[in-house]
Amino acid sequence: MRSRRAVTPLAGAAVALALVACSHVGTATLPAGTVRIPSATGTHTLRVQIADTEPAREAGLMHRTRLAAGSGMAFVFAAPSTRSFWMKDTVIPLSAAFWSKGGRIVAILDMTPCRRDPCPLYSPGARYVGAVEANLGWFASRGIGVGDSVSLVRDP
Repeated sequence: MRSRRAVTPLAGAAVALALVACSHVGTATLPAGTVRIPSATGTHTLRVQIADTEPAREAGLMHRTRLAAGSGMAFVFAAPSTRSFWMKDTVIPLSAAFWSKGGRIVAILDMTPCRRDPCPLYSPGARYVGAVEANLGWFASRGIGVGDSVSLVRDP
């Protein structure tokens, strides 16, 4: 998944070229860490790759054919955002939990793959500073919901 912004036609061509160049952001080049989410059913963890740059957020989980159980991708923003996410060229059904500056989940969305435009936009309807994607249903199957806390710990 990647976040989407409106672009002009000329800028669109530049963005398309940049996306092709960046769509191969290697998994080894992304920082890693652990997301911890305590809930009524226990503390749940995901091993994540951290997309904390614009190229990494744009590439997201595009073109990957599987996501290992217990793993995901965390999208981290320097400032609160209201940007929508989309699933263009993402082939894995995903769920995403969006968290606020205070570390509380503000929304959880289930998202379906999209191979061609127009792709639906997924918006949490609230300001957020991070989102974590996991396999579809991961949050629901663990009883994780809006209001639960999230912490992201980067590997050293």
